[in-house]
Amino acid sequence: MKMNLLFMLLILLHHVAADPLAPSPGIEAGKEQQRLHKNVVIALVVATTALVFTFLCLWIYRTKYTTKSKTINVQSPDAEKGLTLAPLQSKFSSIKIVGMKGSVPIIDYKQLEKTTDNFQESNILGEGGFGCVYKARLDHNLEVAVKRLHCETQNAEREFENEVNLLSKIQHPNIISLLGCSIDGDTRFIVYELMHNGSLEALLHGPSHGSALTWHMRMKIALDTARGLEYLHENCYPAVIHRDMKSSNILLDANFNAKLSDFGLAITDGSQSKKNIKLSGTLGYVAPEYLLDGKLSDKSDVYAFGVVLLELLLGRKPVEKLAPAQCQSIVTWAMPQLTDRSKLPNIVDPVIKHTMDPKHLYQVAAVAVLCVQPEPSYRPLITDVLHSLVPLVPIELGGTLRASPHK
Repeated sequence: MKMNLLFMLLILLHHVAADPLAPSPGIEAGKEQQRLHKNVVIALVVATTALVFTFLCLWIYRTKYTTKSKTINVQSPDAEKGLTLAPLQSKFSSIKIVGMKGSVPIIDYKQLEKTTDNFQESNILGEGGFGCVYKARLDHNLEVAVKRLHCETQNAEREFENEVNLLSKIQHPNIISLLGCSIDGDTRFIVYELMHNGSLEALLHGPSHGSALTWHMRMKIALDTARGLEYLHENCYPAVIHRDMKSSNILLDANFNAKLSDFGLAITDGSQSKKNIKLSGTLGYVAPEYLLDGKLSDKSDVYAFGVVLLELLLGRKPVEKLAPAQCQSIVTWAMPQLTDRSKLPNIVDPVIKHTMDPKHLYQVAAVAVLCVQPEPSYRPLITDVLHSLVPLVPIELGGTLRASPHK
């Protein structure tokens, strides 16, 4: 549209310049009229030229910006300058930094070995597919988490590279912060901020069985998780698909703020087919279209989010054993009861039963049902999920609900 307007202005300028003093038919213009006409023409030419120049500048800027936006990174302006970790680095200035991996400090391995008491079992926070996560204490009593990855295989090395590259470019309150990394032979280390309340999985399915999580706390965790996913899907260019969304990868800080973690399997393009991307994920959370046909999209994350929402609502694991060789998913078990208002209250986690407004319970159940639809096109965008959860979370916990403290 701007180029069409520019073209019209140029034509107008051409016609005015070509015959600036052409008299009207049958009327002979006087000198005064000619001078006035000339002044008007000059003013019109100057104004038109300025307007043309302005539109031209805007068009050039727009062209450059559009081209850039297609390849823009997910990092912040500070990250582009290599300043992402500056505030943190000032806290452990005596830690030996032996190099940089992009904008990520490479910490001396000996320092990590010392701060984890030589990776003592007593410091283990959790365990993953390629290794353990340890608690460590750096300078000024700064507590951090150190993931130790055994990278004898190409897959493990690829996940390490992928996670470091992605997290070095991402900054969001609901995504774990990367503080540094380290290398020792075939072993790789990733240093994160410490999340004092551990994983959602441990709180829900561990010894406490979710007793520390009230209804509103659970809704806050769901909302925080949705905000983290929305950032990945809508605000990163290209969009990031987490690909391993699950309760064990949702970590909680001292104030129960939830943050997404473990980006080793994340990808920045969901258009791949199963021919060029290895099927990965965790049983119970993997969307059916990805499991059966290798089709991956942001809706795959939405499905996994729906499973997490069911965990929060029902207090059950995503997959439970019925017999030694028989398992049942939470989706299969819950779906018939989630849509029946008379049965729904009976399957809610006993810890939170009768502590919420029934209307809110039905609303969350409806959101969960939509998220775990077998057909991806029937699932909502994570942005829509987020908007539906905001009114269910009290203002003091980051939502818009005005409610009494005990609810």
